[in-house]
Amino acid sequence: MRINERRSLWRRLRPFVTVFDAPLALILFLLLSTALITLSSAGMDFPGRLEGQIRNFLLAFVVMWIAALVPPQTLLRYAVPIYAVGVGLLVAVFMFGVIKKGARRWLHIGFDIQPSEIMKIAMPLMLAWYFQQRSGMLRWHSFVLAAVLLVIPVALIAKQPDLGTALLVLASGFYVIFLAGLSWKALIALVLATAASLPVAWSMMHDYQRERVMTLIDPTSDPLGKGFHIIQSTIAIGSGGVFGKGYHKGTQAYLEFIPERTTDFIFSVYAEEFGLVGILFLLLLYLLLIGRGLMIAANAPTLFTRLLAGAITMIFFTYAFVNMGMVSGILPVVGVPLPFMSYGGTALMTLGLGAGILMSIQRHRKLVQT
Repeated sequence: MRINERRSLWRRLRPFVTVFDAPLALILFLLLSTALITLSSAGMDFPGRLEGQIRNFLLAFVVMWIAALVPPQTLLRYAVPIYAVGVGLLVAVFMFGVIKKGARRWLHIGFDIQPSEIMKIAMPLMLAWYFQQRSGMLRWHSFVLAAVLLVIPVALIAKQPDLGTALLVLASGFYVIFLAGLSWKALIALVLATAASLPVAWSMMHDYQRERVMTLIDPTSDPLGKGFHIIQSTIAIGSGGVFGKGYHKGTQAYLEFIPERTTDFIFSVYAEEFGLVGILFLLLLYLLLIGRGLMIAANAPTLFTRLLAGAITMIFFTYAFVNMGMVSGILPVVGVPLPFMSYGGTALMTLGLGAGILMSIQRHRKLVQT
């Protein structure tokens, strides 16, 4: 009787326990473990930072678990309302948002929220829904309308100004449009048009954004000012050598030369302490993460789930590429965290939500097959 009761209990709990995709969960576990090890070193001068990140991980885990339980059909049904709410909140920010550090990015509703974070997932959801509705009937004007849906939130976010988030939202939407079948001719034309519009874009940029670009070109032009962060970051990465200086032995971090060393520049701390070997290990984890995501996308049963899984996976790639590029001095500093590594709750919730959606797509593909 007890055996039957246990079996019955397991049958009831099994849908809630087996929602996780084992390969993806293992990769995330290794990334988060690496993050905690690095943060315990980088955040030694920040009391409570490690404990706070553990709480963030637990919250992100709950978000991922809930998202993994939600069927893709439900996401399809609510894609338009989620997008509409996100754009509405961005308009509210534009009209009466909270200003901090010269930027209007937050909305106060008893507490401060940053609506632009919602669009990192809402944007690919909306465009995946859009192309699902037009499956088999795509024309050139279908891609034009998709571009309009993408430009609206990107323009509102860039106006705040928040160039880093605007680029991430732009990338998340562009991946859906590209995967939906954007022709190479149209892509080449888009690249040429973008290049031709650079002078106009330069004139519309804020002074601090132009300074970031100039600092990228020659950080030594202001070594104690605008270029200080990049110079110190590249020194830290290079001084790690092949095997690194050792755990808790990174001089650039402990002498406080590396800025934002627990958030945007945590890769510099990691590279200094663990060297080239550690960097290759981290790159391997990200490659496995992206590879698993693309595998889930390739095996997804519908156009909606394929586009959504592919876009989310490429968002992970964009996070990692942009962050490593900016702290290495090959891209401007735009405030993009290293995925699953940098300290912070908001970005981690978004990443956890994305991982949960990937698990949901994989899980429900198996349910359809069985």
